[in-house]
Amino acid sequence: MRMPGRVNHEADVCVVGGGMAGLCAAVSAARRGARVVLMHDRPVLGGNASSECRVHICGADRHNRLKHLRETGILEELRLENLRHNPHADFSLWDLVLYEAATREPRVSLLLNCSCVEAQVASGAVQSVTGWQMTTQTWHTVSAFIFVDCSGDGILAPLSGAEFRMGREGRDEFGESLAPEHPDTKTMGMTCLFEAREYPAPQKFEPPAWAYRYDRCEELPYGEAGHRWYRMGYWWVELGGEQNTIADAETVRDELLKICLGVWDHIKNRCPHRDEAARWALEWLQFLPAKRESRRYVTLHTLSQKDIESGGRFPDTVAYGGWSMDDHHPAGFHAVRIGAPPTLFHRAPSPYGIPYRCLVSKTVRNLMCAGRDAGCTHIAMSSTRVMGTGCSMGQAVGTAAAMAVRKGCLPHELLPFVGELQQTLLADDAYLPGVRQEFSALTRAARLTSSQGDPEPVRDGWNRQIGDDPHAWQWRPGDWISYCFPAAQDVREICLILDSGLDLLIQMSRHQRDDQLRTLPPCLPRALLVEGKTGGNWHTLYSTADNHHRLVRIPVDHPLEGVRATLRETWGDAPSRLYAFWVE
Repeated sequence: MRMPGRVNHEADVCVVGGGMAGLCAAVSAARRGARVVLMHDRPVLGGNASSECRVHICGADRHNRLKHLRETGILEELRLENLRHNPHADFSLWDLVLYEAATREPRVSLLLNCSCVEAQVASGAVQSVTGWQMTTQTWHTVSAFIFVDCSGDGILAPLSGAEFRMGREGRDEFGESLAPEHPDTKTMGMTCLFEAREYPAPQKFEPPAWAYRYDRCEELPYGEAGHRWYRMGYWWVELGGEQNTIADAETVRDELLKICLGVWDHIKNRCPHRDEAARWALEWLQFLPAKRESRRYVTLHTLSQKDIESGGRFPDTVAYGGWSMDDHHPAGFHAVRIGAPPTLFHRAPSPYGIPYRCLVSKTVRNLMCAGRDAGCTHIAMSSTRVMGTGCSMGQAVGTAAAMAVRKGCLPHELLPFVGELQQTLLADDAYLPGVRQEFSALTRAARLTSSQGDPEPVRDGWNRQIGDDPHAWQWRPGDWISYCFPAAQDVREICLILDSGLDLLIQMSRHQRDDQLRTLPPCLPRALLVEGKTGGNWHTLYSTADNHHRLVRIPVDHPLEGVRATLRETWGDAPSRLYAFWVE
């Protein structure tokens, strides 16, 4: 009889949780040289954004209502990859995009279906974590220098003894006007969605006997107007905020299914507008509730309502948010019974900075975090919890973890090097409000010329439009831009930040009636030529007719007298912007 196996792994960085924040953390750490193990308890990556939950990725651009504020870096790369390979917006193919993002990185070892259940701690630091992989009936133990908890539920907090919060802070603790007067254990709840499809002929629906029944529109949040979009369920089918979103998750799931099917029964059989839904039928039901809130780490700094409202101006900004403080009522779906709205959207500026200190545990020396378990108050987390912001934090924490490994220091010891961390993130196409990219002396001193216009914005250090200033040089097919050096210089790498349409909507969502792109942005360069100059002659260093990236990096590693980039074609008949062009 075969006994459960045991496998030991050695890594520089172990990331627990493969949602969007965890995936970005693992990929960024690996690309910056760390050996990474990514342990995730589900069969697919992406967390709430995966095919298991199908929640759209919100962020600082608020569904593109705020132009040029979309999160770039790894998230933008994933979204463009999705447009390239998944034009029909299928969530299973999105799963594949995320899976490939992890597996194509040679330094990432991926452990799917593996639940973290134990942590070994010594001298105030995590030595190893152990997970149970149910598909192989194997125990996996990972030893690492740095551990990053992106699990959402903050599983490493109780396992390691790290200090954490759960529930709502009282108003006086952080001076938050939106907080309740006294602290409590209430949180935001969890949601189960459905997906429906329209058919040529009418479709019947007979609910199971155990589903709840809602005869009147007034029994549902937002009344008659709140359930007229049939394609993809409703975020307000939400419960758990008055219970424990971890301990009571199974019970809450059962209740959510009863509500979800009861809402669909109302739409099909009882609503005054049921004729509009006559040809619609369910084709998917969410059995893994999408969770908004549970544990949050106590970190070197706790982000608060005041921090967000003041714009998050921190010297150690490494990520950013911009979603409103979207504080769901703990009663969720049942808030309608007491005449309360299911959520309140409190004003927040966009963007606001998130400091590095919010990603470092205060009590466990080598433990970091990103996503909804990062160091925030309940009120602040009502904004930072959305997945676009989680990706921004994830890329930051992964980059920081790799830097700590390289320097041989613990996360809190990295604070004196935060400027270097910020510049690394900017070079990887992250955006940090108020932080300008500093280019190499070679880039600054080179003679910059172009086929037309003023090319200087490509080295001004701002790699997107800010306000009304595009911070870009506009080019069309046939245009070129070049750097020339007074003598041959050692060039390690050439980098360009291209135009992926930050004023367009590339979010994949079943919830929105909007203008989501299903193809690559028409302004994105498709065909691009990059040349180097040696001995007075230009020669090809890089040529592509199928680009689908915003950030293009070209390794060189030999002396050049100049470099030149030529745009040959875009993905559509649209002018294109070049936001940055530099050499190292």
